[in-house]
Amino acid sequence: MDPLLSALNATRGVVCMVGAGGKKTTMYALARAHPGRVALSSTSHMYEYDEAEVDAVVHLGEDLLSEVPCGRVLAFAGPTDTPRRVGGLQPAQIEAIWRGGEFDLFIIKADGARARWIKAPAAYEPVVPGFTDTVIPVISARVIGHTLAAGIAHRPDLAAELMGISLATPIEPEHLARLLSSPEGSLKGVGGATVVPLINMVDDAAIHRAARTAALAALKATSRFSRVVLASMKTRRIVEIVERGTSA
Repeated sequence: MDPLLSALNATRGVVCMVGAGGKKTTMYALARAHPGRVALSSTSHMYEYDEAEVDAVVHLGEDLLSEVPCGRVLAFAGPTDTPRRVGGLQPAQIEAIWRGGEFDLFIIKADGARARWIKAPAAYEPVVPGFTDTVIPVISARVIGHTLAAGIAHRPDLAAELMGISLATPIEPEHLARLLSSPEGSLKGVGGATVVPLINMVDDAAIHRAARTAALAALKATSRFSRVVLASMKTRRIVEIVERGTSA
């Protein structure tokens, strides 16, 4: 099995992506790496699927799917009036597709981030179905050194509150750790699923060092997850798997 799938606990079952900083890129990377049949969907509105990454996009209404089309990687979308967007599905629709037994892996984008690098969840999100096996909270390492006022965040006021900083405070690794370990931040709504945080966009040595510091601090702050994956998902490359007990 591909190391990326193993690192993110995405070899089988239902996987939800939350957060910001590369959820769709990660969805496509996992789908491409998996040898079996993969379904993609969302419980929120999102940009249209990249047709180069999927074999077909199945548009559903309010009804449950009666027949699954052919194709190894299929995306399932709900209706929306917003141009260049697709709507999310209800958990019951996703469950019906999954219980049909046609897929080895179902990857769900469980919240929106408007293409930002970092976010905090609103009261009504994420929408993580109760039958989810793994939740992958995503955050971009590129936020380190920037301020939330720089246009990099979705819901910056909420993010600032969770990280204990002002909008004008430069983000440090410890601030990322607070968000990743917060029950109202990256851990919101995960239920009993396995959690594997992903710090994305780790593209050079300096970012790697800062992301590693953030991962170690997050592991120290919570027992809810046992490893954090540092990666550059644009190139589908694992930089490091930081596990509990890793030395600083």
